[in-house]
Amino acid sequence: MSRRASPPATGSVASTSPTGSVASARSAPPALSVLRRLGSTLRRDEDGVALVMVIGVGAVLALLTVAAVAIALGSARTARTDQDWNGALAAAYAGVEEYQSRLAADPSYGRYGNPAAPYSAPSATAISLPAGAAANPAFGVGLTGSWASVPGSGGTASFRYEVDVSEFDITGSMSLRSTGRVGTQTRTVIAELKVNSFLDYLYFTDYEVADPTGASAAVVHDCTRYAYAGRTDANHCGELSFIGSDVLNGPVHSNDTIRSCGATFKGPVTTAYSAPSGTPLYAPMDSNSHPCGASTFSPATGPTTVGAVVMPATNAALMLETRSDLTTPAGCLFTGPTQIVFNATGTVTVRSPWTRQTQVTGDPASGGSAPAACGVPGATGLGSRDGSTFAVPANNVMYVQDVPAVATDPNYWSPTAFPPVQEATGTGTVPLSCTGVDGHGSDNGIGYPTTNESASATDYGCRTGDAFVRGVLNGSVTVATSHLLYIVGNITLANTTRDMLGLVGNDAVLVWNPVDASGVSVMPDAERGSRSIHAAVLSVNHTFRVQNPSKGGARGSLTVVGAIAQKFRGTVWVRTPDGTVHGYTKDYSYDSRFATRTPPKFLLPVSTSYAVTLWIETRAAFAADGAAR
Repeated sequence: MSRRASPPATGSVASTSPTGSVASARSAPPALSVLRRLGSTLRRDEDGVALVMVIGVGAVLALLTVAAVAIALGSARTARTDQDWNGALAAAYAGVEEYQSRLAADPSYGRYGNPAAPYSAPSATAISLPAGAAANPAFGVGLTGSWASVPGSGGTASFRYEVDVSEFDITGSMSLRSTGRVGTQTRTVIAELKVNSFLDYLYFTDYEVADPTGASAAVVHDCTRYAYAGRTDANHCGELSFIGSDVLNGPVHSNDTIRSCGATFKGPVTTAYSAPSGTPLYAPMDSNSHPCGASTFSPATGPTTVGAVVMPATNAALMLETRSDLTTPAGCLFTGPTQIVFNATGTVTVRSPWTRQTQVTGDPASGGSAPAACGVPGATGLGSRDGSTFAVPANNVMYVQDVPAVATDPNYWSPTAFPPVQEATGTGTVPLSCTGVDGHGSDNGIGYPTTNESASATDYGCRTGDAFVRGVLNGSVTVATSHLLYIVGNITLANTTRDMLGLVGNDAVLVWNPVDASGVSVMPDAERGSRSIHAAVLSVNHTFRVQNPSKGGARGSLTVVGAIAQKFRGTVWVRTPDGTVHGYTKDYSYDSRFATRTPPKFLLPVSTSYAVTLWIETRAAFAADGAAR
């Protein structure tokens, strides 16, 4: 009997054998079936995971790309900002240099500025905008104000500046606030500018020869040439030499060739002499042209060459400071021989008999006034033996002029007229006498020449603009004369940090040294011995020297704390052929304050430049759009 196959169980899976026969799942082992099902599941899961991983990696890469682009763009912006930031500072400096160049081309450019500029407010009444072709875009202010382009920047960098000249007449310095702009960045610097002047040096001389005044025209012509420009010794110009006992504690300059025999220079020494390579810039020889030992220099390399410092022809510019129609407040003008005694209390006592008006107006002077700030003219005031006492003119000028010869001048006196004076308090007045105490010689009416003094008619003129100065100064002032300026006693400062004095003679500045006919000193006992002078001294057309330098015997030391400038070398010490010493040994020290300040309205060289004495960066004064910050 045959058997029938049973049908597959429900749920069984049929499969195809490699030979094409179909077998039921029942025919495979159970473990293999499970593995097959697991493998199929894993294959399906791997496909999903790979897709997720691809998407994730793509997203990360996209984020990194975005971040990289953002960082690159941010770095570019930062680099650009940094570049503009640095460029704005450079533009501000460029503004300072541009303003310096304008001052070098025109020393009076300080009168220009924008009165509306915030920084210029203290000097707004002293400045004005240049007009027309001279207009300066750097003086712009505000949103609509102009900027000056930095040369070579293609217009990408610009600057504007504001000037404050309110302290210039007092200190010789001005302040400039310069703002640079590049892109959206602005930066501001403040620079203090000081005019280069005679007072950059402890000792300045135009010609290294004795004053040739009074010599023949040929000698004067020859002696007013520099040694390197063809001056000869044949005309006996009297070239003077520094000697071994001379010690100069500060910078020294000469437009000529310096002679020195063993002197010690403790500051830089400069000359306008430009020698061939290898040639010394000074002459190691004495005043008789004899070779001598080397001098000591600091730095040890010796003198260096710089440009010439040009002397003005006159100090008349200082007289303009006494015109009330030009200057507010004006200085004080005195006429004829004038005695000036500074008092430690902050006052000054002036005796000036010829003075009618102490301030004037017009050019030539045609009007005048006598403010109390300059003393009281007349027989019982400036004309009296006791003089008139008043406060030292603050940061101003006291100028002594010759008695005017023009009848329309407010200080005119006819040739036959003499001012009334009071010889003693409570007495009547008498006409000023210009006759010497012996009844024969000349006198200037205020005590010079002194008793038994032998003097020429040119030493003390009765109508000349000579000043006789001494005392203790408490204040800051410049004394100037149209003729001679005598230092008749010690001149010191009540406060060496605060007080400052300028002495400017149009002609010589003399250390008073009176002698009799035999050459013996007749100096009053109270004035004998060493002399101290704390001042900036300038002789425009002649020299700073001791009066009668080869007479009167040894006087001690001449101490100068300040600065000395002169056209010709002056003699302060002489050893005569018999070995006798006369005059003073030098003890000169530089007043370091002159590096940043000058006495009020002190006279400047003909050509000047301005050096930066202080730089400081401050908060930007303007935004890039020009708005004030």
